[in-house]
Amino acid sequence: MKSLLEVEDLTIQVGNETLVSHVHFSVFPGECTAIVGESGSGKTLSCMTLLQLNPTSFNYPSGCLQFDHSIAPHSSTLNPQHNDLKDLRGKKIGMIFQEPMSALNPTMKVGEQVAEGMIFLLNLSEEEAKKKVVSLFEEVKIPDPSIAFEKYPHEMSGGQRQRVMIAMALSCDPLIIIADEPTTALDVSVQKAVLSLLKEIQEKRRIGLIFISHDLAVVKDIAQHVYVMQKGRVVESGKAANILDNPQHPYTKGLLACRPHGKKRGERLLTLNEVPQENKVHTAQKSNEIILAVKKLYKQYDQFLAVNDISFEILKGETLGLIGESGCGKTTLSRMVMGLLPMSSGEILWKNQLLTHAQLPFPKIHRKNIQMIFQDPFASLNPKLTIQDLLTEPMRIHGIGSNAAHRTELAIHWLEKVGMPHPNQCLSKYPHHFSGGQRQRIVIARALACEPELIICDESVAALDVSVQAQVLNLLNDLKAELSLTFLFISHDLHVVKYMSDRVMVMQKGRIVEIGDADEVFDHPKNDYTKSLLASVI
Repeated sequence: MKSLLEVEDLTIQVGNETLVSHVHFSVFPGECTAIVGESGSGKTLSCMTLLQLNPTSFNYPSGCLQFDHSIAPHSSTLNPQHNDLKDLRGKKIGMIFQEPMSALNPTMKVGEQVAEGMIFLLNLSEEEAKKKVVSLFEEVKIPDPSIAFEKYPHEMSGGQRQRVMIAMALSCDPLIIIADEPTTALDVSVQKAVLSLLKEIQEKRRIGLIFISHDLAVVKDIAQHVYVMQKGRVVESGKAANILDNPQHPYTKGLLACRPHGKKRGERLLTLNEVPQENKVHTAQKSNEIILAVKKLYKQYDQFLAVNDISFEILKGETLGLIGESGCGKTTLSRMVMGLLPMSSGEILWKNQLLTHAQLPFPKIHRKNIQMIFQDPFASLNPKLTIQDLLTEPMRIHGIGSNAAHRTELAIHWLEKVGMPHPNQCLSKYPHHFSGGQRQRIVIARALACEPELIICDESVAALDVSVQAQVLNLLNDLKAELSLTFLFISHDLHVVKYMSDRVMVMQKGRIVEIGDADEVFDHPKNDYTKSLLASVI
């Protein structure tokens, strides 16, 4: 089969630093080419070259992009800096970005945003563009396409926003689509639906799909060809089934081994960058002490009941997993437990001490006892504060440490505890100086600085690639064993929840529909919703 695209010997430099070195890959009509690797491996940089979306400071010492003559009839071989590449953007090569909420303009209706490209690139009238957008919304299975045209991004669910991004990528009838981590932030059922949609459209339109991901399970489900990148180089490539079932390169083997799939609870996960440690299994310290009790909790927003009659208990020293689709109320529940949201009615008891909605914000002692690790470490760290200020401020607020010097010593201690290299040098730096995994370690250190007993992990590893995710999960298990911590662990990754949790709660439309031992819930689910959720696992 003749390829749509051949990327050959692509090298990208900035200054004296080589970011991508002699990369090659091919894209075929009606097939998916997956490019996998850790964050910073050069996956996205290589593909952004096709659309000239890389910074102008980048240099290209070598490389050519050879397109099928139906795409570039006047010149089949183009240098990455060639002006003709601009004509391919949108019109011949579409792009689905990782985070639709960031990629979509929050002040424009989604239909107008999709129509804008068609008006500009295809010279359609507004009426013609609107008609085509509605047709595209129907093709990507957005409910009520005409009504959806008039909606703003915040009025749509995460899955619907991602479908808008797919419609936008398809709007000018491209022959190639680049999908950059399109399912990373989606729950399992929405993720499966989006992947099925991409496969259906790709086969129907005979589009060549470039799928960028760090999730090898997702890649196995959609790709025909796989290219594995490490530190800017392709280290292994071939048919997807061969690469994923029988990897040859140590790095590919490592990426597969990092996943928690099939691992025993508490068993140390393998990582790519850490020195191998004893593969011990952390066993949960059994306790009958109820550290937190929630009774008949409700949260009402106008006519919408976000949390509906929820009751549960968390025992000291356990990890209680919380799963459910986006919009089911997981984060709303966790924020009420934290005292960040007032409850409409119900009771929250901390060690048998009653907290009601009339007491919000919770007394300072409870803010100290319960801390949260948020999903996006960059968004949850103030970019204007140094790491020293970020760690010592909560200590000062809660009266931890005798003076500023003592609090600085404690900050260094917690940075060491979470495995940050050169903690003394970290103190004067800002969040943007660190990688995503390091920022998440800093967020964990900040939570630990308050000496809490319960930590709520709200999608705390969702945005991390598999190796960094393994490091953070190992760290959480180590800290749980060493400091006798208790976790409420929220995630849409069911493999991670099963690996981490002693018990699991399943939430649907504001209600808890099933709760029990993690193995029992995952292996023998009783509720129909739980069964359908687990059936969506990739």
